[in-house]
Amino acid sequence: MKVEIYSREAIKELMQGEFPKSTAVISFCSPRKTRRAEEVRVYFGSVCDRVFNILVPDIDIEILADYGYTYETYLAEADELAKFIYEVRSEGRDIICQCDFGQSRSAACAAAILQHFEGRGIDIFADYRYYPNQLVYHKIFDALERYKGEI
Repeated sequence: MKVEIYSREAIKELMQGEFPKSTAVISFCSPRKTRRAEEVRVYFGSVCDRVFNILVPDIDIEILADYGYTYETYLAEADELAKFIYEVRSEGRDIICQCDFGQSRSAACAAAILQHFEGRGIDIFADYRYYPNQLVYHKIFDALERYKGEI
């Protein structure tokens, strides 16, 4: 399974051409108080039939409360995401992780997936292009580990 990281701009450009077949997308976007969620999400339409959208801010654990979150409520869909990842993997699909700038949430998600399945999440952390969000990484990695124990 190939796992790639894209920014909003890069994924929109990819969608203008030939979107990779047998690929699923995990798309992170930031909630905006001044805009509706529908306006900040990337819409894949018929370009990709397997998309998991996550509306969550790119924040650190130290300021969760400032945004009205606890560790338990931040990325509350982590268990559902773990199931999605296992499903698309069993379908033989590759995964694109996408967020606004393609550096933090998407990188953290890709690192968690690669660590869980291949033991090489460090490759993302060691790549100077990325700044993986530690909170996102741990929430997704832990959810994948729990899901593995259930199947």
